[in-house]
Amino acid sequence: MRRPRATPRGRKRKAAAEAAKREEGGSKSPERLPRESKASTRGKRVKAPAAAKPKTEPEFFPEKRNLEDLWQAAFPVGTEWENMDKICEINWNFSNLERAFEEGGQLQGKKVYLFGCTEAQLLVVKGEQKVVLIPIVVAVISPIPPSDKIGIKSVQRETEEIIPMKAMKMAWVPYIPLEDRQSRVDRLNTQIFTLACTQRRSALKHLKIERIKQYDYCLPYFQPLKADEDEDDTVVNIMFPLEPPVVCDFDWELDDLEEFTDELIKEEALPNDQKDAFKEYVKEQVREQKRAQRQAKDARKKAIEDLDPEMRAAFENMLFYKFYPVQTPDTPDISNVKVPYINRYYGKAHVVM
Repeated sequence: MRRPRATPRGRKRKAAAEAAKREEGGSKSPERLPRESKASTRGKRVKAPAAAKPKTEPEFFPEKRNLEDLWQAAFPVGTEWENMDKICEINWNFSNLERAFEEGGQLQGKKVYLFGCTEAQLLVVKGEQKVVLIPIVVAVISPIPPSDKIGIKSVQRETEEIIPMKAMKMAWVPYIPLEDRQSRVDRLNTQIFTLACTQRRSALKHLKIERIKQYDYCLPYFQPLKADEDEDDTVVNIMFPLEPPVVCDFDWELDDLEEFTDELIKEEALPNDQKDAFKEYVKEQVREQKRAQRQAKDARKKAIEDLDPEMRAAFENMLFYKFYPVQTPDTPDISNVKVPYINRYYGKAHVVM
């Protein structure tokens, strides 16, 4: 059965529907046209190129030496707290101390106890004369600690005190070289010990002036088997109580008391009516010093007798090395101020470096 032909009117309706469909899919509504045309003309935002960073040369730090801070670990005993920072004003170098512990050095393989001190000297610094605190390190070669005591004595103090180190918050502590600081201390067989002080500077403001001054007059104590230089001293310091006081030194072996007194009267240092009182005062001072010297000799003799043979051998064979900083372009010349003297207890060093 044949389909009926589309009439011209039907073809027109179909063509109109297809045209309307194409118009709907391909054209835009008037409301959308302005928005899309505006967005299309705006364009994308482009970031400005970042400024090129200037190339910096890599910074190299010198490799730290294994014993570089050894000299700083030895507390400078007897240095005033207010002067501690002055030690660091100059870049001191103790490479001689470091080399002494290396292969072939004087201290290599030995048990050593180190303490610090300072010496004030007038030196030329950058063309100008200036009082400089020179740091010193004293090394004691010994199988045992040289002492666990501190001596406190000054010109102003009438009496000398010998007290335990711990009373001044000081002690011998093991020094750990840089390469071993990641290891457990109890597993290290260290041969180097330094005198350390745990007194915090920030806490000084809570201490009495007398207590602070004690640190200024501290000296590492050592009681050698040999006689002290003062044991046979024949000079007494006289301070006769007058206004003003009569201050002088009297040698009971070289001075005649009668002539000595007459000379003071002649110089108008002593009133004539005080002659007999002065002579009696001098005699009493001489008696006291002789008594003190006898007691010191007896105490030393007893101390030697009480020592066991190993301890006695250790004291007899102790060696003292005194280390000064080495000369560098950054440090003043100290070659003319080096001396072997350590302090009144240790006496002189066997070797000055």
